Amino acid sequence: MTLDAIHLARLQFAFTVAVHIIFPAISIGLAGFLAVLEGAWLKTRDETYKSMYLFWSKIFAVGFGLGVVSGVVMAYEFGTNWSEFSRIAGSITGPLLTYEVLTAFFLEAGFLGVMLFGWDRVGERAHFFATLMVAFGTLMSTFWILASNSFMQTPQGFAIVDGRIVPLDWLKVIFNPSFPFRLAHMTVASYIVAAFLVGSCGAYQLLKGRRDETVKRSFSMALWILVILTPIQIFIGDAHGLNTRKYQPAKIAGIEGLWETEHGGTSLNLVGFPDMAAETTRYAIQVPHLGSVILTHSWSGEIEGLKSFPARDRPYSPIIFWSFRLMAGLGVLMLLMSVAGLALRKGGRIYEARWFHYWVFCMGPSGLVALIAGWVTTEVGRQPWTVYGVLRTEDSASPLDVQQVGTSLLTFVIVYLLVFGTGIFYMVKLMKQGPSPGDAVIPSNAPHPALEHNAMSRANEAIDR
Repeated sequence: MTLDAIHLARLQFAFTVAVHIIFPAISIGLAGFLAVLEGAWLKTRDETYKSMYLFWSKIFAVGFGLGVVSGVVMAYEFGTNWSEFSRIAGSITGPLLTYEVLTAFFLEAGFLGVMLFGWDRVGERAHFFATLMVAFGTLMSTFWILASNSFMQTPQGFAIVDGRIVPLDWLKVIFNPSFPFRLAHMTVASYIVAAFLVGSCGAYQLLKGRRDETVKRSFSMALWILVILTPIQIFIGDAHGLNTRKYQPAKIAGIEGLWETEHGGTSLNLVGFPDMAAETTRYAIQVPHLGSVILTHSWSGEIEGLKSFPARDRPYSPIIFWSFRLMAGLGVLMLLMSVAGLALRKGGRIYEARWFHYWVFCMGPSGLVALIAGWVTTEVGRQPWTVYGVLRTEDSASPLDVQQVGTSLLTFVIVYLLVFGTGIFYMVKLMKQGPSPGDAVIPSNAPHPALEHNAMSRANEAIDR
């Protein structure tokens, strides 16, 4: 690949969306976790649940605020760097993103203030309803964003009229072939992200010697979530892979570093280094027939190799080969960690096994890393198409030169590191402090009324301490 204006524009969008996806994933996962905590508190009246809710609502508030800010930037990039895509495909993507704002964002914004600041202002049932609506709003946001992106992966229900993509059947546009799998995969991934943050925070507190009920219950709940959701996510990922093989076979070939169509059974390249110029995967370590078993669920299933597709239609295999293995490798570690936690729980040693606490603590960022690696696999694997098989990336870009895109990319990197780097640092600082039983009492130093419209004012800890 050469870094011309188009590749720089792709790199810029990849950077901004990679930073952005961190915060919605945290918000989606924590919103569901908060709903569970408040529901448990209402049923049991155990103040530990309320303490946990109030603590994690701080993390949620910061993540939600940063997610809104970082998401706005990408909307402008569609106009500045990808104006041809907006012109050609805007009649599809425009309404879908508008639905996201009209349903999800308005729903979240309408109930967010009640959720964060309404504990002593509305009734318990009203507050719980607000929490549920915020959690539902995050899922609705996921629904519409994934509908738009899935259409770009597996488009249907449209026609080409005067060089533009126009909708013919909105149900087919939204519920395109890959949409159910991608929606489920992203939603579960977000809950796993939140579970690892909660579990890692609990593990850190256990390593510091804390054994109060708030810390122990946070740690325990996170591990229960992971032991349930990790196998489910692996199952969804397998189904998603079968769907991708059917509708995007070149992507599967690139992910596997597979060049030749092997008849009678396909080997799996465990590791290797795909060489696009030489059309081979160098230093590959192969397991015979395992590719067929995983990707076709049969011993002798055939998978099309990259040489079956024109060179200009092939995705860049070296990136997606390793990004997929990073995601899958972390998934295996997550499963092993969950099983180890279950074994320790049965042995009554889950709160005393320091080696396990170190493991969970180190795995804290793994959910986010796996999520980003998965999105890299999905988006790079779609290339060289913006809308798969319909609109090429080179035909989607604005008429920009290298200097223009390079300057804006450098500016984005600097600003993002300062702004969102500070936000992430603050979230980590809050998690380092951990929940305490005192959080169950509404703080007397509540935000000034003039600031109560600001979600991030919910987290009222000083950043320099």
